[in-house]
Amino acid sequence: MLRKLTFVLILFVSLFGTHTFAQVNLKDLREKPDSKIVNADTIKENAIKQINVPIPKLGLEVNYWKHWTKFGLNANQASFSDNWNAGGVNSMSLMGLFWHKADYTRDRFNFVSELDLKYGKIQNKDQLAKKNNDRIFWDNKLSHKFSEKWALYFSFTFESQFDVGYKYGKVDGEDAIIDTISAFMAPGYFTESFGLEYKPDKTFSLRIGTGTARQTLILDNRIAPKEGGSAVYGVEPGENFRNDLAFQITANLDRDLSKNLNLKARYNLFADYKKLSDPDNRLDLTLTAKITKLVNVTANGILVYDSDQSGKVQYNQGLALGILFSLPR
Repeated sequence: MLRKLTFVLILFVSLFGTHTFAQVNLKDLREKPDSKIVNADTIKENAIKQINVPIPKLGLEVNYWKHWTKFGLNANQASFSDNWNAGGVNSMSLMGLFWHKADYTRDRFNFVSELDLKYGKIQNKDQLAKKNNDRIFWDNKLSHKFSEKWALYFSFTFESQFDVGYKYGKVDGEDAIIDTISAFMAPGYFTESFGLEYKPDKTFSLRIGTGTARQTLILDNRIAPKEGGSAVYGVEPGENFRNDLAFQITANLDRDLSKNLNLKARYNLFADYKKLSDPDNRLDLTLTAKITKLVNVTANGILVYDSDQSGKVQYNQGLALGILFSLPR
């Protein structure tokens, strides 16, 4: 056995040489020139030190407000030649509108303020210019959600008009003003309501106001009820103020039926607790078709039943082509 090992060793040396064999072993044992022997003292000297890296402040803030604004001008025009046998009358109408909505939402808290202003006039040939739209509407609602779709709310609403409204008739065959029937703050309405709100999505809401108060004011002496006369807008003769406690239902819809078609509707029922069987009703509908970014066609209608104003249903409808600016675009 020893002879065999000796033979193998002699053979290896003869093939590679004694110098190479020794050189290989020395390289394995030699310390590298740039290395250091690590000991406990070295570890303490070079211990890792904690460095505080400053993080710059980006100045970012969460904005809980959202705003939407629309304003524009609608116009209608018709003209006929003197020999137009089918009949007709030259006319021109213009209506300006402004709408703004602000929404603040944070956690379960929500505040919404909506302002809707409209004013328009129509001029027919050989007739006095008359209003075809006149409305001031400002609605504010504060709510707190207690479930996914239900919330407690409080709202405050103001309604009136800009200009004087007249009753027209014929005097000596000419168009003339017969009487003054309305004006700014004649009537004017302030409504406060508290109750429950049902809101299944962003396009529809239903308010059920079990505790609602409405104040009716007539601050123009031309319209105010006179002593010995009859009530005007529910305000008794000699007074210019009336307060009602009522049950109220308000439904709001603002939904895109298609990419360029929007339907907006508001229905309000106001039932005085003294006469629940004879509630006031008002329905406002607006259908807007967008032709381009600025040009649109609008169809609107209003239905009103208020026994303090008339024993019959009042209605108003219109169709107009106009320019509408929307922000944000």
